[in-house]
Amino acid sequence: MTNDPTAQPGSQALPDPARLRRHVEFLAAGPRSRRRAPAAMERAEAYVREELAAAGWLVRRRPFEARWQLGATDRHGHRALALKPRLHPRLRGANLVATLPGAGAGPVVVVGAHLDSVSGSPGADDNASGVAVVLETARLLAGAPVPPRVVLAVFDMEELGLIGARQAARELGRGPEVRGMICLESVGYFSDAPGTQRLPVGFERFFPEASAATRAGGHRGDFTLVVHRRSSAAAAGTWQRAAAAAPTALPALLLRDPRPDGPLGLLIGLAVPPANHLGRSDHAPFWNRGIPALMLTDTANFRNPHYHRPSDVPDTLDYARLASVAAATAVTAVSWSDTGPRPPVP
Repeated sequence: MTNDPTAQPGSQALPDPARLRRHVEFLAAGPRSRRRAPAAMERAEAYVREELAAAGWLVRRRPFEARWQLGATDRHGHRALALKPRLHPRLRGANLVATLPGAGAGPVVVVGAHLDSVSGSPGADDNASGVAVVLETARLLAGAPVPPRVVLAVFDMEELGLIGARQAARELGRGPEVRGMICLESVGYFSDAPGTQRLPVGFERFFPEASAATRAGGHRGDFTLVVHRRSSAAAAGTWQRAAAAAPTALPALLLRDPRPDGPLGLLIGLAVPPANHLGRSDHAPFWNRGIPALMLTDTANFRNPHYHRPSDVPDTLDYARLASVAAATAVTAVSWSDTGPRPPVP
């Protein structure tokens, strides 16, 4: 991979906002979940499998069964996962995992997003937007002259407490080394209006630099938040530079979670509640297993008034900026995974 963040990861065209919109409109036709809307979930899953296969990826469906899992309820509402606890006696779901033929052996980077939505919400931003970026990333990376060592993952049951991602992190941890993980969580809602970006309670005390940057920007929701840890700081910088160089330049605010990877970081979060907001999606199980990860997000309920509501529909998203998210994600995934003496990707 060339060090130039403006370089395209493959020979395909730039990310296509119209294609991204088509993905979101299909996926967000209504609520989808394995338990509450199984037919819609199966329809969405079939669509993702077909799109990935059409782009040249080898797709595997990974069914799982989880028992006595502490998680959350997927009823609609603005509350965070930690405020919606639920013990699940038995859950059956399935993740989708895709690889490019010919990528070769070696460390991989996982790019993932969750497919399910909460009850009562079509989930255009949360999280059809993230899945759409995974599909567009698949198209971009399929055109690379040297297939990158990237694994695409579409997770089940995130809204029940990251259940699918927990399973995927365990399974992928038993395979080739996972060098890093990029999580796409609610990435399509933007606003240039002042005062639209809010901060969690206690955030300014623990994250003064990010809070000051938000204030300096007039509390506008016009950026992507890139949550990282020390282990993934370099990848976060790559994503920021690539997003700024995209055809629709997209500002990125980097936010470092001070906790270490592994179980200790999870325990520290219990003592520092504002830090728990930084682990509210599918990257957290990878962090907890010691795998460096990024979370890309528009900050969900801290910006989007439609979060977990029936009004989270495709017309509320910004597809030009969503295309920039896809471009930066593809560049970062290839850069992060490229470790051996392989020919550079132009």
